[in-house]
Amino acid sequence: MTSCAQSLVQLLEGYGVRTIFGIPGVHTVELYRGLHGSSLRHVSPRHEQGAGFMADGYARVSGKPGVCFIITGPGMTNILTAMGQAYADSVPMLVISTTNRREHLRMGHGHLHELPDQRAMVSGVCAFSHTLQSPAELPELLARAFGIFNCARPRPVHIEIPLDVLDMPVDALDCLPRSLPSAPAPAPAAVLAAAKLLANAQRPLILAGGGARRAGGALQQLAEQLQAPVALTSNARGLLPCGHPLLLDGVQSAAHGRALFDEADAILAVGTELGETDYDFYGLGPVQFKAPLIRLDIDPLQVMGAQRAEVALLGDAQEGVQALLAQIGAQAARGNWARDSVQRVNQCERSQWTAKQRSMQALLDLLRDSLPEPLIVGDSTQPVYQGALGYQAPAANSWFNAGTGFGTLGYGLPAAIGAKLAVPQRPVIALVGDGGLQFSCAELISAREAGVGIILLLWNNQCYGEIRDYMVAREIPPLGVEILAPDFAAMARSFHVAHYAPESPASLRTLLADLATSTQPVMVELDAASLLPQLDWR
Repeated sequence: MTSCAQSLVQLLEGYGVRTIFGIPGVHTVELYRGLHGSSLRHVSPRHEQGAGFMADGYARVSGKPGVCFIITGPGMTNILTAMGQAYADSVPMLVISTTNRREHLRMGHGHLHELPDQRAMVSGVCAFSHTLQSPAELPELLARAFGIFNCARPRPVHIEIPLDVLDMPVDALDCLPRSLPSAPAPAPAAVLAAAKLLANAQRPLILAGGGARRAGGALQQLAEQLQAPVALTSNARGLLPCGHPLLLDGVQSAAHGRALFDEADAILAVGTELGETDYDFYGLGPVQFKAPLIRLDIDPLQVMGAQRAEVALLGDAQEGVQALLAQIGAQAARGNWARDSVQRVNQCERSQWTAKQRSMQALLDLLRDSLPEPLIVGDSTQPVYQGALGYQAPAANSWFNAGTGFGTLGYGLPAAIGAKLAVPQRPVIALVGDGGLQFSCAELISAREAGVGIILLLWNNQCYGEIRDYMVAREIPPLGVEILAPDFAAMARSFHVAHYAPESPASLRTLLADLATSTQPVMVELDAASLLPQLDWR
């Protein structure tokens, strides 16, 4: 007779799960009985928030949900921040936790890890939360979760299993995965209306966000067919290749970017919320469009969002863009407006960068060009904010970070671990500041234990630099931002990780080439004060 926990593991294997992130506890040991002898790899972070961030990075790169096993109570409160980040960025994550025995729920008798209502607590950062009442519910519940991941806006799902249900014997439970629905395509009539608008436009423009991550080839083809400039949010970087003549820098929040939007006579927004951290970073106010707006999104709440859409396309980005391509067909020449506009607006953007920004942009380009198609996972740190303006990723899903959207600290290192587990053959850089690293530095030894060969690139400016500059610009005394940094070389040694401190761009470039195929994590510490003057972007 198998238990509920063992049946759960069998179902996860059936749905293609290969990795579990979790920290065993007395309330989850039955789940680990189920893991024993299975095909699933278990990775042990040092904090449940790290487990969630690892699952996030794994999901973004693999396209499959990251799965976590989490204990009742403090395990769930610890992972909430990671679920919030995944919720904000539409990342599929399955959080399986325990909860107290059914007869103890909401009684307040002081049982171990007791919370009044875990489901209520997580409801704001997940697509749904469910308490398993019987092992018989497992097949339907897992099918619902993976159905959402496959054909709706992907967001975390939480399933909690009471302790008395977890080890219940299961008799003849169907553990075969169910056939999952495909993501829907937009309605043909709406596609026809959108295609007509775009085909008749002389100055079309495309805005793409993270919801278009899997539609890169079709999106590039559509942009070239229409001769439309393309603005990509941080989560969409790489959908057009570096140096593409239609690729705008991150100008969505700048006045010159908005001026270009005003020139357009049709705008297609694909998989983007048009939200503040991508489109109003400088506080100019919500972006407004003079041209007819076409919105393509899997989420009806976004299609019918604050920006009024002339045509609303509800469905999968890949399906929608391909449908538009089929309807639009070959287009007459539109002149040089698109390419001239991209060159003009990008030049305007870059001319406004300070010397410090140019140096950080040079660093980012050095990282990209010194490694074969690197994947850079960033924290909320100064070079990452510069990357939101000027970084051109080598491929889709090669640049993501916590610098926009939910905007948490401590994300970069554990998310890079998850990303490397998903694509072990690619070089993965965790770009983290000295402040952000102190939120999650313990995960470095998790990477060493798991043999995950990430390059931890530490941007050490010995403060919360972005917040310090923000305070100074507003004439606020920079209190609380000049933090004491640990001895990072000693930290690396204590975590059994090699430490490097290149002193010049040339030595950094050589080091990165040597580390490209490392099978163990390394820490590369950059002294911001000494390195910045040596870097210049041209």
